[in-house]
Amino acid sequence: MYQPKMEEDLGCGIRVAFKVFGGKWKLCIIDAINRGITRPHEIHKEIREAPLRVIEMQLAELLQHQIIEKSAFDVFPKKTEYRLTPLGESVLPILSQIDRWGTENSPIVLSASAAPALH
Repeated sequence: MYQPKMEEDLGCGIRVAFKVFGGKWKLCIIDAINRGITRPHEIHKEIREAPLRVIEMQLAELLQHQIIEKSAFDVFPKKTEYRLTPLGESVLPILSQIDRWGTENSPIVLSASAAPALH
């Protein structure tokens, strides 16, 4: 994993939150786990745009930050499941607000995305 040359300034709550939840697919992964989609391949089926390797990397980061916990079962083939920790569950109201904002503002965002960029 990349190690920054300078120590991060985590004295700001937004920076802490971005360190934990920043990443293109982390919030989608948390949402999927919350909806009962708990295995990496199932999450990948839910988030097709994300390569499985990226999903696995982001699961590892969420695990490291104690947002999710992992259960590995001693069966063949190997079975791994993830679930939210209480810390992970604490972000669900915020995730719900982000979802609502995205739904309400998607027409504006999509029309702005379709417009040519101004330089």
